Amino acid sequence: MESFQKFKIWVLFFCMISELGRGYYLPGSYPHKYGIGDFLNVKVNSLTSIETELPFSYYSLPFCQPKEGVKDSAENLGELLMGDRIENSPYRFKMYTNETEVFLCQSKPLSGEEFKLLKKRIDDMYQVNLILDNLPAIRYARKEGYFLRFTGFPVGIKVQNVYYVFNHLRFTVLVNKYEETNVARVMGTGDGAEVIPTFGNAGSDAPGYMVVGFEVVPCSIPHNADSVKNLKMYEKYPSPIKCDPSMVAMPIKENEPVAFSYEVSFVERDIKWPSRWDAYLKMEGAKVHWFSILNSLMVIIFLAGIVFVIFLRTVKRDLTRYEELDKETQAQMNEELSGWKLVVGDVFRAPSNPALLCVMVGDGIQILGMAVVTILFAALGFMSPASRGTLISGMLFFYMILGIAAGYVAVRMWRTIFCGDHKGWFSVSWKVSCFFPGIAFLILTILNFLLWGSHSTGAIPFSLFVILILLWFCISVPLTLLGGYFGAKAPHIEYPVRTNQIPREIPPQKYPSWLLVLGAGTLPFGTLFIELFFIMSSLWMGRVYYVFGFLFIVLILLVVVCAEVSLVLTYMHICVEDWKWWWKSFFASGSVAIYIFLYSINYLIFDLKSLSGPVSATLYLGYSLFMVIAIMLATGAVGFLSSFWFVHYLFSSVKLD
Repeated sequence: MESFQKFKIWVLFFCMISELGRGYYLPGSYPHKYGIGDFLNVKVNSLTSIETELPFSYYSLPFCQPKEGVKDSAENLGELLMGDRIENSPYRFKMYTNETEVFLCQSKPLSGEEFKLLKKRIDDMYQVNLILDNLPAIRYARKEGYFLRFTGFPVGIKVQNVYYVFNHLRFTVLVNKYEETNVARVMGTGDGAEVIPTFGNAGSDAPGYMVVGFEVVPCSIPHNADSVKNLKMYEKYPSPIKCDPSMVAMPIKENEPVAFSYEVSFVERDIKWPSRWDAYLKMEGAKVHWFSILNSLMVIIFLAGIVFVIFLRTVKRDLTRYEELDKETQAQMNEELSGWKLVVGDVFRAPSNPALLCVMVGDGIQILGMAVVTILFAALGFMSPASRGTLISGMLFFYMILGIAAGYVAVRMWRTIFCGDHKGWFSVSWKVSCFFPGIAFLILTILNFLLWGSHSTGAIPFSLFVILILLWFCISVPLTLLGGYFGAKAPHIEYPVRTNQIPREIPPQKYPSWLLVLGAGTLPFGTLFIELFFIMSSLWMGRVYYVFGFLFIVLILLVVVCAEVSLVLTYMHICVEDWKWWWKSFFASGSVAIYIFLYSINYLIFDLKSLSGPVSATLYLGYSLFMVIAIMLATGAVGFLSSFWFVHYLFSSVKLD
């Protein structure tokens, strides 16, 4: 009987999991129930533009402010780092209550500075971003028979050297009746529905609605300054307002005020709450996107398979041929034959700057582990676009935790190079904890000064700088030192052969070996360049990136190809008696970062043609440099560790005198 009860509990558990997965009810993303007449408060985010990539506060322009004053909404670390500044707004609705001609406010006469700033924001095509129930306002525009989707709406428009502001907004809130059957059906009792929170005064028996869409149409309407002079906020405008988005009629002029108004209508749609983000996640040319990725993956798998098969056959034939000889013949071949057998006494000779190599490999493992775990969680839906800032926050969290892995790998590699010597492990651990974070801190500080000088909300506040430094030295550094301690206690990897005291002279090469190393990055770049376009578009063109499942597959393929490329290059180097393979194996796969940076410059020139100003270009190049350094460390660590394993396996497979 007890086993049967356990069986029922497990069945119930899996039913709940399947039901929640079907509805995408992830933690913190439950639907909100609003009763008729409940207030819906609209929030504002930073003004953004793909022309400058510099976000600014919504209230930096002479817009209406709420009666209770401007208040910051609760923000996480990721939102602050991304430049989001979510604040309350004067726009408020009543659930399922249509309103028209709602007067909001009339600004003070525009000063010369406000007039110039407003014109500059219109010239730079800045967008106003509104949020209702965690949904960004979406705008539809018809062009050549197609409907285009945009998040937000422009501040204004310039027509024949005259600047017009969009001062009237027509909102459409899409709602769906609230259903309390999902959890109740799984639990078998009506009490289960109480798990999902409710808002307002809507009781369990009162009809409730969920917000499943938020659309906006901006209009430029001329308001009579005298007629709105005595109106208070939320009072009805005295005359009808016709919102025609194809007409503009409210020019801005210096020393003249601007009046703002809005209207709202509620439309019931058959859109389920878990599907309400579908409108934002649709990409133009989605079929081309999927086909290009699949085609790229197939080509890369095919090429990598050919390289891997040829490589295995070559090494296997070489080893088999050598092992078939007797000992006397082997000794004679050791003196006569050229190739990897002649570098047996030098192949494990310590490289130049061994501490730096260990530090870079340790940081690379930390970055790679962070990328794998973050993308995996994002692919499972725990870091969806609906949860702003969770992706960046998750990356920071996983990076700090994986400091243990970075310290362990670096210190154990250090002890292996020096044949088990414990001396210097603390110094290596400390350098690992400061190398990449120090580079990141330097780049972000320089870029932050540019953002501070531009008065952009993208600038990291000083208090956040202090928090990041505390996280670095209070969490990341101790965990890295702890990993280094474990690495110092772990047994080092013993070399299968002894190293000669006198290094062997490397024969002159027909071509520079570093030229081949730099060219090796083209194959790993082939796994990335199509997906890289969509990533860059989401970062710099304001599009939503959501295909984390494909990104995870691309990441795994990148790791495999980097390992294969480094193996091939390392084998080629030791075959020509070049025993200095350590750094070359790192940069053979790490050189993909060079091509990514060149691609970033190409994207800046040909895709971000409208990016205006040296500050915007400097920010773009600075963030691109930060990205490629991280990629170089991660891919280089994969290449080096795979090459080290191969060399160790190769020279331990045969006995060489």
